[in-house]
Amino acid sequence: MQKIWNILRHWLPLAAMTTGLCALVYLVGQQVLRQTANDPQIQMAQDTAYALSQGVTPHSVLPSAQVDISRSLAPFLILYNDAGEMIGSSASLHEGTPSLPIGIFAYVRQHGEDRVTWQPEPGVRIAAVIDRYEGANAGFVLAGRSLLEVEKREDNIQSISILAMVVIWAVTLAVVAFCELVFPRYSG
Repeated sequence: MQKIWNILRHWLPLAAMTTGLCALVYLVGQQVLRQTANDPQIQMAQDTAYALSQGVTPHSVLPSAQVDISRSLAPFLILYNDAGEMIGSSASLHEGTPSLPIGIFAYVRQHGEDRVTWQPEPGVRIAAVIDRYEGANAGFVLAGRSLLEVEKREDNIQSISILAMVVIWAVTLAVVAFCELVFPRYSG
């Protein structure tokens, strides 16, 4: 029983360190994937907001193709007037345009931009960037795209991190047990 206690006493700090490091690796990987999921939308929202602030008509900046956001990975745009009412969209969900929570407009009005994960319905998650534009017809631009592939990659990183943690636990437990059994005088 004493040998088991000695093995655990030496192994548990290693297991705790391994758990922390594997969690850190997962969190860093997940955040990098999620943050870079915004990159195309940042450019789209900023370019569209600039064009609209220069007087370009809303319908001339919208892509011609409609994007079914429940199925497609393609980026899309939704344009809103200053009151937060939709004035144009290349996004569709069940043959309509999904509604954005109204509180976002107050935040963007104050800060100029917001980057959010938007879930218009269960199973549809969107990386969205909302920018404000000024001018004679001020309003808001939402650029978005599905997070489906990003979330699959996040799940892969999670699985790899858990597998690595379990393997490292097993290897360190075996090494500590070996040392305790072979070199008992030096392990205490």
